[in-house]
Amino acid sequence: MQKKVTITIDEAVYNGLVRVIGRRKISRFLEDLARPHVLSDDLADAYRAMAADATREQEALDWSEALIADARNAAR
Repeated sequence: MQKKVTITIDEAVYNGLVRVIGRRKISRFLEDLARPHVLSDDLADAYRAMAADATREQEALDWSEALIADARNAAR
């Protein structure tokens, strides 16, 4: 769900955002800037934990190798 926020910035900064980012892309640009500062690193930590799980990684590798073999043998 998105929330609408009103912010006040200097006119020169706004004009620079419009010129560099584009009028309809400012919200996304600001959200992308703010996201790493306000949200926890839970997702990055979860990826690190998954990568550290050797059994899971081997199962994922076996699964992907099996898919490659299936694709190689598929009728064209």
